Amino acid sequence: MSLVSSASFPRPSAASGQGTPRRRTVAASAVLGLAPLALTALAASPAAAHGSMGDPVSRVSQCYAEGPESPRSAACAAAVAAGGTQALYDWNGIRIGDAGGRHQALIPDGKLCSAGNEEFKGLDLARADWPATSVKSGAYTFKYRVTAPHKGTFTVYITQPGYDPAKPLAWSDLDLRHPVATVTDPVATGGFYTFSGALPERGGRQLLYAVWQRTDSPEAFYSCSDV
Repeated sequence: MSLVSSASFPRPSAASGQGTPRRRTVAASAVLGLAPLALTALAASPAAAHGSMGDPVSRVSQCYAEGPESPRSAACAAAVAAGGTQALYDWNGIRIGDAGGRHQALIPDGKLCSAGNEEFKGLDLARADWPATSVKSGAYTFKYRVTAPHKGTFTVYITQPGYDPAKPLAWSDLDLRHPVATVTDPVATGGFYTFSGALPERGGRQLLYAVWQRTDSPEAFYSCSDV
């Protein structure tokens, strides 16, 4: 699948209080990088939000790691131009409060990465240059950065063969019949839920769509990871 160069990212400072996080400047790395290394940028977050995929890194986490005020990649810069910087500071808040498993009914085609939230609309931009994590087919260990643990089920889907990242992502683009990972109530360790899955053979760019559906609430969280 895809490969980009790696670089270390700055560690953001913790936000104080709850609710919508305040903006804070994060210096961007001089070199565009990726993925597992972007995990280090997700160290501290507002208690009111809950999480996002860290490995393979989600779009919002990657763009936050680059620096919301001056992202290095063209895709993240375009996301900021479309939706502003606050979405990146709110990287762990792509959610629907009353989802209750009704993901397809509530999220329209073309708006999967934002979960239909206007704030995050920049993440829905259809383009082939989103920073991507290099992966191979076979066993894969997912790491989901969590800032407020909850009971629930994680389900990760991969796009179908022939997926075109230059077109808006639709539900029909995902292989919904064959999730690449499903786990209920994993234990959070060191700020991450870690769980196993298996990636099928795919060529070219693909996308992994993660849904975290809480069982102690109808709330659900969503993320897109380019690979």
